[in-house]
Amino acid sequence: MKTMGLSNLYLVEPKQFPDPEADARATAAVDVLHGAKITATLKDALIGTSFVVALSARQRDIGPLIGAPRETVGRLIAEAGQGEVALVFGNETVGLSNDEIMHCHAAVTIPTNPDFSSLNLGSAVQVLSYECRMAAFAERPPTVESRVTPFTSPAATHDEVEGLYSHLETVMTETGFFNPVQPGRLLPKLRRLFGRSRLERDEVNILRGILASTQVKTGYGRKG
Repeated sequence: MKTMGLSNLYLVEPKQFPDPEADARATAAVDVLHGAKITATLKDALIGTSFVVALSARQRDIGPLIGAPRETVGRLIAEAGQGEVALVFGNETVGLSNDEIMHCHAAVTIPTNPDFSSLNLGSAVQVLSYECRMAAFAERPPTVESRVTPFTSPAATHDEVEGLYSHLETVMTETGFFNPVQPGRLLPKLRRLFGRSRLERDEVNILRGILASTQVKTGYGRKG
């Protein structure tokens, strides 16, 4: 929950709470756990909510129809602008009962592999919390600013890339790899190759450094 920016946790009739093992599992999210509201029933936990989505592992004969997570969570986020909303999860062993799911307005199931559909509660919560975050930020959530040295460099300019092509053609000619008399389609193909990669300035400098090193090793490009 905390990883995805959620913090309002309700626990319905937990076997024991607070619990040292739960604190250990929560690690840096103990604040979310310690802030949880404890209720005796799901009905109590849902007081004040206007739209509730349940997670169900299967289609049921009663209760709301099972929808797709992304579409239903999108509706949940829209409804959050009008009032309190909730995601409801059952326990690890049996999930939600039919009576519990009847308290919900909508339900979703996570489309897992039919041949191996096992998904533990923590993973299920993470999947739906992620969908909530993506829907809330229109699929463009803010990211943490990098505090390390940027790996990328500015895009290479047209003249810098043209200098690379000229240098590459010179070295290929000097080493006999390229025959200017019968050029074929080699140069256009190389242009298309590098054009797809959108070269950065540092990358051009690295490639030209390799070419210059090749000229030194082979004796080409030396003066005198």
